[in-house]
Amino acid sequence: MTLVTEPNLQDHDGFYADLLSVHKGLSEAESHALNARLILILANHIGDLAVLKKALELARKS
Repeated sequence: MTLVTEPNLQDHDGFYADLLSVHKGLSEAESHALNARLILILANHIGDLAVLKKALELARKS
């Protein structure tokens, strides 16, 4: 299993803009909660514990 770390989004700038937009008007606590929900939604979508553990390791290192 290899984690995809090279750019893989068709419109990464558009996604980043959407990510920033969804946080507008939220308190810091609400923003953190949104991020946590998003992570859990995407983790559920991925569904592969080995991939998720590799992503956690990579995120921790960077």
